[in-house]
Formats: sequence, structure tokens, C-alpha cells
Amino acid sequence: MAALLHLSGESQTGLAAALGVSQAQVSRRQSGTAAWSLADCEAVAAHYGIDVLDLLSGPTRAVESLRAERRRAPGRRAGAGRAL
Repeated sequence: MAALLHLSGESQTGLAAALGVSQAQVSRRQSGTAAWSLADCEAVAAHYGIDVLDLLSGPTRAVESLRAERRRAPGRRAGAGRAL
């Protein structure tokens, strides 16, 4: 998830809002303190417009699958968030 957040320039708060959970829940899942459910993975994949199998294949495959329009513009700060 960290690779997708970084490449898209989205914050944990932005991802949390899209998934309907709190930023703290995303943080716990990202740090490994809590597990991502299959439903979570499906929602994340749908949010980023990638196939869930690409997401589950690892960060390299997930970021390769991310469409160009979802990638952060060069020079844009990571975590700056954007309206989706």
C-alpha cells in the first residue's frame, strides 16, 4: 500500500476516506499491526483502478498497474492528497 500511496501522492487520510475507515485503521494495516481483509484489498484495488490480483502480487506489480492519470505529477509532494 505504501508504494501506491507514494506513487499516487495520496495520504493515508485520503485512502481512509475512500475506503470509509479512519486514518488510524489504514495506519495499523499498513504497519502490520492489523491485517488487511480480502474486502479491504478489493476496495483498495478498485480505488486505484487496478486488478486485485495485481495488488496481491506485490508492490512492484501493483505500481506497474497504476494508470498514468493516477500517478503523482513530477515535483508534487507525496502525501499532499488530491480530490478524487
